[in-house]
Amino acid sequence: MLEQRIEQQFIDSADLKYQSAQSLSKPIAAAVQAILTSVTSGGKVLACGNGGSAADAQHFAAEFVGRFERERPELAAIALTTDSSILTALANDYAFELIFAKQVRALGGAGDVLLAISTSGHSPNVLAAIEAAHEREMIVVALTGKGGGTISQRLRETDVHVCVPHDRTARIQEVHLLVLHCICDGVDIQLLGDQETPQ
Repeated sequence: MLEQRIEQQFIDSADLKYQSAQSLSKPIAAAVQAILTSVTSGGKVLACGNGGSAADAQHFAAEFVGRFERERPELAAIALTTDSSILTALANDYAFELIFAKQVRALGGAGDVLLAISTSGHSPNVLAAIEAAHEREMIVVALTGKGGGTISQRLRETDVHVCVPHDRTARIQEVHLLVLHCICDGVDIQLLGDQETPQ
Protein backbone atom coordinates (compact mmCIF):
# COMPACT_ATOMS: atom_id res chain seq x y z
CA MET A 1 0.00 0.00 0.00
CA LEU A 2 2.72 2.49 0.97
CA GLU A 3 4.86 1.56 -2.02
CA GLN A 4 1.90 2.06 -4.36
CA ARG A 5 1.27 5.50 -2.85
CA ILE A 6 4.93 6.43 -3.35
CA GLU A 7 4.81 5.24 -6.96
CA GLN A 8 1.68 7.33 -7.50
CA GLN A 9 3.50 10.44 -6.19
CA PHE A 10 6.17 9.94 -8.84
CA ILE A 11 3.55 9.39 -11.54
CA ASP A 12 1.52 12.47 -10.52
CA SER A 13 4.65 14.65 -10.47
CA ALA A 14 5.78 13.40 -13.87
CA ASP A 15 2.30 13.84 -15.35
CA LEU A 16 2.10 17.46 -14.23
CA LYS A 17 5.54 18.19 -15.67
CA TYR A 18 4.53 16.70 -19.02
CA GLN A 19 1.26 18.67 -18.99
CA SER A 20 3.07 21.90 -18.08
CA ALA A 21 5.90 21.64 -20.59
CA GLN A 22 4.08 23.25 -23.49
CA SER A 23 2.07 25.85 -21.56
CA LEU A 24 5.02 27.04 -19.46
CA SER A 25 7.80 27.02 -22.06
CA LYS A 26 6.88 30.46 -23.42
CA PRO A 27 6.75 32.31 -20.06
CA ILE A 28 9.93 30.51 -18.91
CA ALA A 29 11.69 31.68 -22.08
CA ALA A 30 10.46 35.22 -21.34
CA ALA A 31 11.82 34.91 -17.79
CA VAL A 32 15.20 33.81 -19.15
CA GLN A 33 15.28 36.84 -21.44
CA ALA A 34 14.29 39.29 -18.70
CA ILE A 35 16.89 37.94 -16.29
CA LEU A 36 19.59 37.73 -18.96
CA THR A 37 18.96 41.33 -20.03
CA SER A 38 19.27 42.46 -16.42
CA VAL A 39 22.43 40.60 -15.40
CA THR A 40 24.30 41.36 -18.64
CA SER A 41 23.57 45.06 -18.12
CA GLY A 42 24.98 45.15 -14.60
CA GLY A 43 21.72 44.31 -12.87
CA LYS A 44 20.83 41.64 -10.34
CA VAL A 45 18.07 39.27 -9.31
CA LEU A 46 16.44 39.60 -5.89
CA ALA A 47 14.57 36.41 -4.97
CA CYS A 48 11.94 35.89 -2.29
CA GLY A 49 9.32 33.45 -1.04
CA ASN A 50 8.10 31.72 2.12
CA GLY A 51 8.73 28.21 3.39
CA GLY A 52 9.58 25.90 0.50
CA SER A 53 9.57 28.92 -1.79
CA ALA A 54 12.20 30.54 0.44
CA ALA A 55 14.34 27.46 -0.09
CA ASP A 56 13.76 27.78 -3.85
CA ALA A 57 14.85 31.45 -3.74
CA GLN A 58 18.06 30.45 -1.98
CA HIS A 59 18.61 27.52 -4.34
CA PHE A 60 18.31 29.85 -7.33
CA ALA A 61 20.68 32.45 -5.86
CA ALA A 62 23.28 29.77 -5.11
CA GLU A 63 23.21 28.46 -8.68
CA PHE A 64 23.40 31.98 -10.11
CA VAL A 65 26.28 33.23 -7.98
CA GLY A 66 28.11 29.91 -8.19
CA ARG A 67 27.19 27.85 -11.19
CA PHE A 68 24.43 25.67 -12.55
CA GLU A 69 26.01 22.89 -14.62
CA ARG A 70 28.87 24.66 -16.39
CA GLU A 71 31.58 27.05 -15.33
CA ARG A 72 30.80 30.67 -16.17
CA PRO A 73 31.34 34.11 -14.69
CA GLU A 74 29.42 34.81 -11.49
CA LEU A 75 25.94 36.29 -11.90
CA ALA A 76 24.40 38.66 -9.36
CA ALA A 77 21.55 37.20 -7.32
CA ILE A 78 20.49 37.73 -3.70
CA ALA A 79 17.97 35.66 -1.75
CA LEU A 80 16.03 38.04 0.50
CA THR A 81 15.20 35.15 2.84
CA THR A 82 18.60 34.52 4.44
CA ASP A 83 19.61 37.36 6.77
CA SER A 84 18.00 36.53 10.11
CA SER A 85 18.91 39.91 11.64
CA ILE A 86 17.25 41.86 8.82
CA LEU A 87 14.22 39.55 8.73
CA THR A 88 13.59 39.64 12.47
CA ALA A 89 14.24 43.38 12.76
CA LEU A 90 11.79 44.19 9.97
CA ALA A 91 9.16 41.75 11.22
CA ASN A 92 9.49 43.06 14.78
CA ASP A 93 9.80 46.79 14.09
CA TYR A 94 7.37 47.01 11.15
CA ALA A 95 5.37 43.97 10.01
CA PHE A 96 6.08 40.54 8.60
CA GLU A 97 4.37 41.74 5.42
CA LEU A 98 7.28 44.14 4.82
CA ILE A 99 10.27 41.81 5.27
CA PHE A 100 10.89 41.58 1.52
CA ALA A 101 9.54 44.96 0.37
CA LYS A 102 11.94 46.98 2.52
CA GLN A 103 14.88 44.92 1.23
CA VAL A 104 13.71 45.47 -2.35
CA ARG A 105 13.58 49.22 -1.75
CA ALA A 106 17.05 49.16 -0.18
CA LEU A 107 18.79 46.88 -2.68
CA GLY A 108 16.78 47.05 -5.91
CA GLY A 109 17.11 49.47 -8.76
CA ALA A 110 15.80 50.10 -12.26
CA GLY A 111 16.66 47.19 -14.52
CA ASP A 112 16.93 44.65 -11.71
CA VAL A 113 14.61 41.63 -11.52
CA LEU A 114 12.48 40.47 -8.61
CA LEU A 115 11.98 36.70 -8.62
CA ALA A 116 8.77 36.40 -6.58
CA ILE A 117 7.77 32.85 -5.63
CA SER A 118 4.39 31.98 -4.09
CA THR A 119 2.56 28.71 -4.66
CA SER A 120 -0.78 30.26 -3.67
CA GLY A 121 -0.25 33.63 -5.33
CA HIS A 122 -1.59 35.30 -2.19
CA SER A 123 1.48 35.75 0.08
CA PRO A 124 1.18 39.29 1.52
CA ASN A 125 4.93 39.81 1.87
CA VAL A 126 5.55 38.69 -1.71
CA LEU A 127 2.78 40.99 -2.94
CA ALA A 128 4.36 43.89 -1.03
CA ALA A 129 7.73 43.03 -2.61
CA ILE A 130 6.17 43.17 -6.08
CA GLU A 131 4.74 46.61 -5.31
CA ALA A 132 8.17 47.79 -4.11
CA ALA A 133 9.81 46.36 -7.24
CA HIS A 134 7.41 48.29 -9.44
CA GLU A 135 8.26 51.47 -7.51
CA ARG A 136 11.92 50.79 -8.33
CA GLU A 137 11.15 50.15 -12.03
CA MET A 138 12.18 46.51 -11.74
CA ILE A 139 10.85 43.63 -13.80
CA VAL A 140 9.00 40.95 -11.83
CA VAL A 141 9.25 37.26 -12.65
CA ALA A 142 6.50 35.59 -10.62
CA LEU A 143 6.27 31.85 -10.02
CA THR A 144 2.84 30.79 -8.76
CA GLY A 145 0.25 28.04 -8.94
CA LYS A 146 -3.44 27.66 -8.07
CA GLY A 147 -4.50 30.08 -10.81
CA GLY A 148 -2.02 32.79 -9.83
CA GLY A 149 -4.03 34.30 -6.99
CA THR A 150 -3.74 38.00 -6.22
CA ILE A 151 -0.27 38.14 -7.72
CA SER A 152 -1.72 37.61 -11.20
CA GLN A 153 -3.76 40.79 -10.74
CA ARG A 154 -0.76 42.88 -9.60
CA LEU A 155 1.62 42.12 -12.46
CA ARG A 156 2.29 44.53 -15.29
CA GLU A 157 2.52 43.74 -19.01
CA THR A 158 6.31 43.94 -18.80
CA ASP A 159 6.39 41.32 -16.01
CA VAL A 160 6.54 37.56 -16.51
CA HIS A 161 4.12 35.11 -14.89
CA VAL A 162 4.89 31.39 -14.70
CA CYS A 163 1.75 29.83 -13.21
CA VAL A 164 1.79 26.07 -12.65
CA PRO A 165 -1.64 24.66 -13.60
CA HIS A 166 -2.28 22.75 -10.38
CA ASP A 167 -3.76 23.23 -6.89
CA ARG A 168 -1.55 20.98 -4.77
CA THR A 169 1.34 22.81 -3.13
CA ALA A 170 3.80 19.92 -3.30
CA ARG A 171 3.25 19.43 -7.04
CA ILE A 172 3.55 23.18 -7.68
CA GLN A 173 6.83 23.33 -5.77
CA GLU A 174 8.21 20.39 -7.74
CA VAL A 175 7.49 22.20 -10.99
CA HIS A 176 8.87 25.49 -9.60
CA LEU A 177 12.21 23.78 -9.02
CA LEU A 178 12.23 22.55 -12.61
CA VAL A 179 11.31 26.05 -13.81
CA LEU A 180 14.27 27.51 -11.89
CA HIS A 181 16.59 24.93 -13.42
CA CYS A 182 15.21 25.79 -16.88
CA ILE A 183 15.91 29.48 -16.22
CA CYS A 184 19.49 28.72 -15.12
CA ASP A 185 20.04 26.48 -18.14
CA GLY A 186 18.52 29.04 -20.50
CA VAL A 187 20.72 31.84 -19.19
CA ASP A 188 23.81 29.62 -19.46
CA ILE A 189 23.00 28.67 -23.06
CA GLN A 190 22.56 32.33 -23.99
CA LEU A 191 25.86 33.24 -22.34
CA LEU A 192 27.98 30.22 -23.21
CA GLY A 193 26.37 28.69 -26.27
CA ASP A 194 24.69 25.34 -26.61
CA GLN A 195 27.14 22.62 -25.76
CA GLU A 196 26.79 19.19 -24.24
CA THR A 197 25.68 19.28 -20.62
CA PRO A 198 27.92 17.48 -18.12
CA GLN A 199 26.52 14.15 -16.88
